[in-house]
Order: sequence, then structure tokens, then C-alpha cells
Amino acid sequence: MSEGSQPIVIKKKVVHAGHHGGAWKVAYADFVTAMMALFIVLWLMNTSKQIQEAVGGYFKDPNGTSKKVGVGGTGSGEALVVSKDSMSKLKDELQKSMQKLADFDKLKDHIEMTVTTEGLRIELLEDEKGTFFDLGSTNPTAEGRALLENLAGEIGKLPNKVAIEGHTDSKPFSGRGEYSNWELSSDRANVCRRMMMANGLRADQVTQVRGYADQQLRKKDDPLDPSNRRISLIVKYVVAPEAEEKAPAATSEKSPQRKE
Repeated sequence: MSEGSQPIVIKKKVVHAGHHGGAWKVAYADFVTAMMALFIVLWLMNTSKQIQEAVGGYFKDPNGTSKKVGVGGTGSGEALVVSKDSMSKLKDELQKSMQKLADFDKLKDHIEMTVTTEGLRIELLEDEKGTFFDLGSTNPTAEGRALLENLAGEIGKLPNKVAIEGHTDSKPFSGRGEYSNWELSSDRANVCRRMMMANGLRADQVTQVRGYADQQLRKKDDPLDPSNRRISLIVKYVVAPEAEEKAPAATSEKSPQRKE
């Protein structure tokens, strides 16, 4: 370079890559959403069947129009859909609740639960000494009182209506003038109603109290068998409002009449 000449400066212009906007934010949000969905699925796979059904029920019915009820016998508070398909599940829940009773081992052979066309039928069967009621009396035993209070607490949480029946064997009732098996069966059913309504059953839940005397024997071939003396609790199926409107006014079932 000759003296007095100016240095040659070479300037290089750095060209930055084009601006990408916010597309990466959308992609990242999609990734986070997918991961959250994955964790929810993994959590559901490790929960109980009742919770899985409850979550599935939400997506089937997000407005919550289907009837669900918590059965607290296990203390879980999990949802139970009360319908014809779930009556067997209700039966299992009630059995678990009754197993907590102190004298359940003594009572279990005197309790029968059957899913019928009317609903869940719970039969409290007497023995020759009297299991749930004192012999020839409307006074419940301590075991009978504890069982009825337990059932009232559980059934009272349901939306279902309840019918209560009283039955006797064919041995004529004696000792109180004109008081007969008709009065005894009806009075026992009413005692159950009052006791259960005082321990959880709602005021509008009981729709019928029936006294059948010996007209619907459990063992027709042995009308004096003590198991014919029983209380029947029927937890009826929930009927949709539109079905109730279409139902005829007269029902096929007639209430029994007392003998005078």
C-alpha cells in the first residue's frame, strides 16, 4: 500500500432469517394439550370403575340430565346411576352397608334381596322366635331397628320411590278381640315407615304402605312357616317424566283390602 492512500474497508451486510411469526406458539400449545390429555387418560386407567363410568357419563350427558346418586355405604361418594340396569349394583352397595352392622352374621340368613320387574325387593324374614319384630307385636327388636335405620340412611339418598309391605303366616291372630293378621301386617309396615322416615327416608319417598296378611305367602306349601311373616321394602325403578304422562291412570296392581 503506497503512502497516503486510503485503506480499503470491506463491509459485509448480515442478512437475518425471515420473521416466523407466532406459529411456534400454536404448535407448542398443541403439544401441551396432547400431554395433558395423555396424563388424564393414564389417571383414568388407574381409577375405580364407578369414576370411569361417571366421567364417561359426563361426555354422554354434559347437561347432567341423567339421574345419578351417591351411595354412601362405602363412604366413597361415587356416582351411581339408578335405573333398571343398575339395580343389581344398588343391591351390592346395600349389602356392603348392612355388613357393617354388629349383628349382621345373625341377620344375613333372614335378608333376601331380589331384582324384580317392580324394582329391588328387600325381604326381612322372621324366624320362629321373631327376628325383626317381637312375636305377635308391632314392637321392632333391637336388631330390626338397627337394620331399618341403616337401610333408611342409604335408600334416603336415592331418587327412587319406596313401597313397604307387611306379611304374616296363616296362623290366626288371637288375644286382642277383632285385631287380626290384616291389622298386624298393616301396622308393622307402618311402624317401618315411621322409623325409616325418622332416619333418612324423605317425606315424599314412600308411595305405598301395604298390609297383605297371609294372602301372599312366601311358602305356599307351608303356610305356617315363620318366614311367611316378613316385611318387604321395594325400591322402585325411576320412571322418566314422559313415561309417567303416558302411563294409564289405573294400574294392574290392586291394594289389598282389610277384613272387617
